[in-house]
Amino acid sequence: MKQDIFQAIADPTRRAILTLLAVQALTPNVMAEKFDMSRQAVSKHIKVLQECDLVKPEHQGREIYYHFNAKKMQEFDHWLAQFRQNWQAQFNQLDKLLSTIKEEK
Repeated sequence: MKQDIFQAIADPTRRAILTLLAVQALTPNVMAEKFDMSRQAVSKHIKVLQECDLVKPEHQGREIYYHFNAKKMQEFDHWLAQFRQNWQAQFNQLDKLLSTIKEEK
């Protein structure tokens, strides 16, 4: 079953894994050491991230290195940008209102 990207990034451990992978590709064993959890637990998180196309595996001999998929995250950022513009407009209106109230005092 393919996971939803929002479900994937809702989990703090998966967000931390993405942060690590944004810096460098890592194997599940190395990630498990950084999170003080079992390799199996890390593999379950990676599976969810991989189903959402947020990470890409690369086989090197017997090891699998996982890479951060910046392109997929960029797609998510573009979707989120439309909301960011709305929030910014509302904050600008609030700033104007607060400035007006402050000037009236």
